[in-house]
Amino acid sequence: MKRIIAIILIFSSVYSNAQENLPTIKANSKKIDIKINGKSIYDDFNNSWWQIDPSAKPDIYETDKLGSKISFHTDIDSISTILNEDTKFDFIILRKKDSAYTQILYVEPHIKTLQKAGIYDTSQQREIPKFTYLEEKNKQLKKLRKDFKLDSIAGGGNEISKLLNMMHWVHNLIRHDGSSNNPTLKNAIDLIKICKTEKRGVNCRMMAIILNECYLSMGYKSRMVTCMPKPLEFDDCHVINTVFLEKEKRWIWLDPTFDAYVMDETGQLLGIQEVRDRLINNEPLILNPDANWNRKNSQTKDYYLYTYMAKNLYRLDVPLHSTYNYETKENGKTIEYVQLLPLDGINQIPIIQVYKNEKDNVTYKTYITNNPNLFWEK
Repeated sequence: MKRIIAIILIFSSVYSNAQENLPTIKANSKKIDIKINGKSIYDDFNNSWWQIDPSAKPDIYETDKLGSKISFHTDIDSISTILNEDTKFDFIILRKKDSAYTQILYVEPHIKTLQKAGIYDTSQQREIPKFTYLEEKNKQLKKLRKDFKLDSIAGGGNEISKLLNMMHWVHNLIRHDGSSNNPTLKNAIDLIKICKTEKRGVNCRMMAIILNECYLSMGYKSRMVTCMPKPLEFDDCHVINTVFLEKEKRWIWLDPTFDAYVMDETGQLLGIQEVRDRLINNEPLILNPDANWNRKNSQTKDYYLYTYMAKNLYRLDVPLHSTYNYETKENGKTIEYVQLLPLDGINQIPIIQVYKNEKDNVTYKTYITNNPNLFWEK
């Protein structure tokens, strides 16, 4: 026991001495502004202010901005480093009686990680139950369509025009707030109601639920798609919508959070799989010029597609049943998903993954496939 205590004291002393030798900045506030080449990163929608965290050892800020000057600014002090491929810049932030061991770390750009993704297996024939879509004659969908005058919102144009008009409407009606708590009732009618009565926003998943049910109410085969990075544990992903065009027999990309859609060089709207393939193969992509976040920040193709969505297009996940109120927790309910993974994706087995939330008595079941043809069935 004495030896163990001695070893602990030695390591504690080494750690303490190591910290004492690190560069130090002071702070009164917990909030940190991070700047890249003098410009704050918090102009972008998905960033919450960096918060000093003494419990993390170290608290790591990852960035791929090779050759850039990365600066941490407190309310009274600052520190900077130039980022290179070997950067692992350690420093201490002192706030009152707390000290936060902090690190700036270079990571590979998301587009390169996506381009290194393993291939799919189009010959794979795993058993996946049939995807289903709630018909517009459903009572709740009929109410949604009538109460919000969706026929008028969609307008009298062609199919693409109607789909875009409805996406614009949801984007302008609902404020995106990525840090908000999800309401208990997860359906379009209740989500719109709570946003209005509480004057609040919701995250991208709730916005996609609203738009998905609006599309279903108008008779479209629609899905919400969870777009995720390669790691199983992550701080951020993104949820968008996709709709099947009956005449053209293909899916298209629709993102209500950013009021965004993606086109090829001819102006044709693309689907999620097509965008992913074009990112990997360095083929032309066009983002609609009015894509924006909360009508405050315009979105650029470089950030939205080549940084943010490049990170989030590694793994894709959709509900097996596109219906009304699907993700509202109810006693005894089973909620099923299908996840598309490249062959080098993590967590390939078991091919049917089951988790039960004992507190809510809700079972979650996910079917894993490596075949995009099964995932994007017509």
